[in-house]
Amino acid sequence: MPEPFVFAPPPVVSVPVVGTESRFPVHRVYCVGRNYEDHAKEMGHSGREPPFFFLKPADAVVVAEAGQTARLPYPDLTQNLHHEVELVVAIGKGGQNISAEQAPWHIFGYAVGLDMTRRDLQNEMKKQGKPWCIGKAFEHASPIGPITPAAQAGDIANAAIWLQVNGADRQRSHVNKLIWNIAETIEQLSKGWALQPGDLIYTGTPEGVGAVVRGDLLHGHVDGLTDIRLQVT
Repeated sequence: MPEPFVFAPPPVVSVPVVGTESRFPVHRVYCVGRNYEDHAKEMGHSGREPPFFFLKPADAVVVAEAGQTARLPYPDLTQNLHHEVELVVAIGKGGQNISAEQAPWHIFGYAVGLDMTRRDLQNEMKKQGKPWCIGKAFEHASPIGPITPAAQAGDIANAAIWLQVNGADRQRSHVNKLIWNIAETIEQLSKGWALQPGDLIYTGTPEGVGAVVRGDLLHGHVDGLTDIRLQVT
C-alpha cells in the first residue's frame, strides 16, 4: 500500500482541558481587534467601532500547561515584541449567523491567552497600507493556558483580567469592559465565517500593552480560569 501522504502530516495542535485527561483540538484562531475602549484609545482610536477580526494559524498556539512556565521564543525580524493578555473563548459547537442569544450554547469553555505582536512590523505595514499578518501571525504568537469548561468558569463576563511582567502590573481590567461582549463577538464573527468546533476566539486586550525582552516572566490571569505563565527566551 502506498503512503497516503507525501510526508507525515503535522500533529494536531491541542490544549488541555481542566478536570479531564481529554484535550481540545484547535481548528482556527480568530482574534478581535481593539475591543477594549482604553486600549483602542492608546492605539489612536476611540468609540464603539464595528468589530474587526484577523486570524492566526493553529500552529502558532503555544500551550502553557497548568503549573508550568512555558517557553516563549523571541521571534525574528522584530525589535518591539508586545504582550496582549486576552480572554479566549473555545467553541464547542459550530454554526454560522449565530445570534447573540444563542451564542452561549456554542461555547465549550474559556482560557487565558496572549496575542503576541511584532508591533514594529505591524506599524510599518499599516503605514504602507498593506496587510499586517507579519506582525500577528507568526510562530509562537498565540500562547494559551488550559481551557476551563464554561459551566466551571464562574461569572466570566465580570471577571478581572490582568498581566504581570516580572511581577509588576502591566495590564489590569475587567471582562465587562469589552466593547463587544462575548455573545456579540460570536454573533458578528459567525456572520463572516462558519465557526467550527475547535475554534479559539481571542476576544481583545485591555490597555497597557507593551514590549517584552528575553528573560522576562509573564503571568496572565482571568478570574475563574487557570493562569498562564511564560518566559521569553
